[in-house]
Amino acid sequence: MRHVIALDVGGTGMKAALVGVDGTLLYEARRATKRDRGPDAVVQSILDFADDLRTHGKEQLGAPALAAGVAVPGIVDSELGIAVYATNLGWRDVPLRSILSDRLAGIPVALGHDVRTGGLAEGRIGAGQGADRFLFVPLGTGIAGAIGIGGTIEAGAHGYAGEIGHVIVRPDGPHCGCGQRGCLETLASAAAVTRAWAKASGDPGADAADCAKAVESGDPQAIAVWQDAVDALAAGLVTAITLLDPRTLIIGGGLAEARETLFTPLRAAVEARVTFQKLPSIVPAALGDTAGCLGAGLLAWDLIATDSEVTA
Repeated sequence: MRHVIALDVGGTGMKAALVGVDGTLLYEARRATKRDRGPDAVVQSILDFADDLRTHGKEQLGAPALAAGVAVPGIVDSELGIAVYATNLGWRDVPLRSILSDRLAGIPVALGHDVRTGGLAEGRIGAGQGADRFLFVPLGTGIAGAIGIGGTIEAGAHGYAGEIGHVIVRPDGPHCGCGQRGCLETLASAAAVTRAWAKASGDPGADAADCAKAVESGDPQAIAVWQDAVDALAAGLVTAITLLDPRTLIIGGGLAEARETLFTPLRAAVEARVTFQKLPSIVPAALGDTAGCLGAGLLAWDLIATDSEVTA
């Protein structure tokens, strides 16, 4: 059966799959990233995992994979196939495409940014189907975005497009790791809500999910923390709407798991801020934590299609 290898590399774990031509997950597996052993160990873990997937495909699906796609965090040069920089993996200028291709008997390999890759999947086979222009924003430890245009993801001139988490929404706000103050992700990410709720509740072990549950039970402190994050998120999203005019806003990540506890006040806050802008549909992501893996598979299939066109 024709298939490709897909890998989604995170800070602590890797999700992988063998993906069929129609986007079907034919086989799924997960492993630890092993970042505690250093950046070289992470690369070795990826190579070993991909090799095992290739073997599984040969034995169980009757043929080796035709290509591979891998999604990684940080700064990515997709054209050159280099993982330029990733703080949580300790990487600098890792030629991941070439070394992975070498390990996989020379098959073509596509390398993509994790959020943009997840956005590709959401746009084609997830919540963005049918939308010619969309913005995918996962709310996790940080906040990033993927700009979808006509079935592709816009990477920008230097590969930095979509970094909505570093739009300043409160200039006097908290310091951000990027060097600015009041960035969206310091106020509206799952990590930001966790920090705020742990402080407000007096429970250092409390997290964003606990805050959402407290909101649902009517806790006034939780409602204040939650609404503060929603207001900041709405401000950032309206900036994006003004610049990009998307037809659909797809919200994913940990905070989106609160469903209407998030989406009802968020839609209201965005609507209250728009003036001349056209209000997009604001919908939850559909693919969950499989988006990155599915997107990596789509990158691999796109690579095969491109190679076929070139050699035709």
